[in-house]
Amino acid sequence: MQIFTFIVSAEDKGERLDSYLAHSLENVTRSRVKNLIEEGAVSVGNKVVKKSGYTLKESDLVSITVEEPTELTAIPEDLPIDIVYEDGDFLVINKAQGMVTHPATGSPSGTLVNALLYHVKDLSGINGVLRPGIVHRLDKDTSGLIMVAKNDKAHLSLSAQIAEKSAKRYYIALVDGNIKDDSGIIEQPIARHRTERKKMAVNKEGRAAKTAFKVLERFKNYTLVEYELFTGRTHQIRVHSSFIHHPVVGDPVYGGSNKFHLEGQLLHAFRLELTHPSTGERMSFEAKIPVYFEKVLEKLRKTLA
Repeated sequence: MQIFTFIVSAEDKGERLDSYLAHSLENVTRSRVKNLIEEGAVSVGNKVVKKSGYTLKESDLVSITVEEPTELTAIPEDLPIDIVYEDGDFLVINKAQGMVTHPATGSPSGTLVNALLYHVKDLSGINGVLRPGIVHRLDKDTSGLIMVAKNDKAHLSLSAQIAEKSAKRYYIALVDGNIKDDSGIIEQPIARHRTERKKMAVNKEGRAAKTAFKVLERFKNYTLVEYELFTGRTHQIRVHSSFIHHPVVGDPVYGGSNKFHLEGQLLHAFRLELTHPSTGERMSFEAKIPVYFEKVLEKLRKTLA
């Protein structure tokens, strides 16, 4: 454990607390700083401050306690993965529901990364030893398509396409209730939940988040929806669905029902469009709805009939 202290200079007065600490500390990201602030590890003067946007004054004494990181490593594991596409630059994987994308505290093994290290010879190193090749992620209980880079050039290209919104990511979900509109845009900022730290929530102080939706099929008490992500915030579709009072079925974290006794939410990344990092070719990939998801839809269609 290390304690760092800083005295705010005249040049830095008026700066946000998280921004000030991010550029004052070496090898600590702004997101890590925000987490430490929210955890009560930062004080200004003799008072603990838990607001990242706290405005600093000249001569403020800022203290932050940083725990030494736990050393984690990812090891290859012979786990089954569904490779939809592979070439020398990247792969597209159809991730199964229940598989965590990369190792973290609480899930050091059995992840997609562990499987990739076993099945794939080369992976980009941009995201370090715990997330080699991982360009974006899917929640544990969300199935579907995910891009994996095999070299740094491809990784930078694919990441840029996501940031610039030229890479298109489409999801299909069954949600509770009957959505009134046939299509629409949900544009609400998302931040960490104020009291439940494992959840996210719509919050005006959060990061911008935009999701488009289109109704595909209507049932008595449910709606089958296609979502398009314009941003990639944690739990974005699940949070936005809950915000419009139509949570994803099988997602109790955000209020979804579970009358079908599911093991996770009915949310599947079914289509991915991108530009090849080397050739410039526009490519599109699709993954069928998982069997358990299709069985629920069949039951609902029979009920309608």
